[in-house]
Amino acid sequence: MPSPLRATSQNSPAILIAAVSGRSLAAAARRAGYRPLVADLFNDSDTVALSERVARFSGSIGDGIDKESATETLLLLTEHEKPEALVYGSGFERRPEILKAFERHFPLAGNTAKTVAMVKDPVLLAQLCRQSGIPHPEVRLDAPTRSAGWLRKIGGGAGGAHVHHASHPRRQDGCYFQKFVPGRSISVLFLAQMEQAHIVGFSRQWSAPSAQSPFRYGGAVRLTRFDRKKRMQVRMWLDALTAATGLVGLCSADFIDGPDGLHLIEINPRPGATLDIFDSDDAPLLTQHLNAVRGEAITVPTYRGAAASAIAYAVRPIRNFPPVEWPELTADHQKPGSALQADDPVCTVLARAHSAAAAERAVKSRTLAMAAYWKGEFR
Repeated sequence: MPSPLRATSQNSPAILIAAVSGRSLAAAARRAGYRPLVADLFNDSDTVALSERVARFSGSIGDGIDKESATETLLLLTEHEKPEALVYGSGFERRPEILKAFERHFPLAGNTAKTVAMVKDPVLLAQLCRQSGIPHPEVRLDAPTRSAGWLRKIGGGAGGAHVHHASHPRRQDGCYFQKFVPGRSISVLFLAQMEQAHIVGFSRQWSAPSAQSPFRYGGAVRLTRFDRKKRMQVRMWLDALTAATGLVGLCSADFIDGPDGLHLIEINPRPGATLDIFDSDDAPLLTQHLNAVRGEAITVPTYRGAAASAIAYAVRPIRNFPPVEWPELTADHQKPGSALQADDPVCTVLARAHSAAAAERAVKSRTLAMAAYWKGEFR
């Protein structure tokens, strides 16, 4: 679980962060001794407090970051600054061409647009898995004759909100179909460097279903143990994919662990949703990410106990979000006066415990309790 952030000064190097939500990367940058310059879609109060300077991308969660103005937003944000690197989070998998534009102006510390496009192409990833002997659900671009047992996804989508049953009537550009695999969701955080994947840790994820988003991301818990044979198998698979795609830096891989063993679902070629529960003062993950990208020595952290994070969502629209005295172990706080739609995220809730089961119970309980802070504000 993240601990108190390191103080920075004007002499500390600046780092540029671009993401749909930049708060967790801003905290990681502070922990690593950098001054964060952050552009995201929200500019929530936590991000503003953590950052040296902020800017807001044009766009929305549904439509993504506006590619026409994204580079200009970063250029204005970094005026009179020379950031050491640009680190990006979620928001670019569907539009890797934005990363190409960024590369022309900033030193990109992460995967190239080519690598992102490769691992987020569902057909190509399925081919790579077959070539490496990695179990992977069947995928297809055309709708199956019988929709039962199939999911419909958006290529490059994130957060689970883009995932529906194949029978769902609404179609979107860039959709594909993936065979449903039963089991529990496991995510593997790893540092890719020189054709090798160094595993940081495993987490178990769960969904927070709503009427509109049956597979919406709910949260994750850092596991204190994971089957040794499966761990070795995962490392071999990720080594193979890293070598085949040129992955670098902090990435994650999502698996389903079911009756037939592990199946790789997708690769996320950037720091992701579990950063909060894995970052460490002993080996700040942003430092390790930068070292991995540069080909320098990396240190994989070790952990004691378990940590969990979850998203609290609005169940109904809120016309005018109230001022809230936020309790400890919460983050990504909505600003007072914000207008929220049903299913919008309100905050992130964190918990820690001696075991993964206890941490998961604690964070789910605290997430349910958070609704009392804005109860009565629904329109």
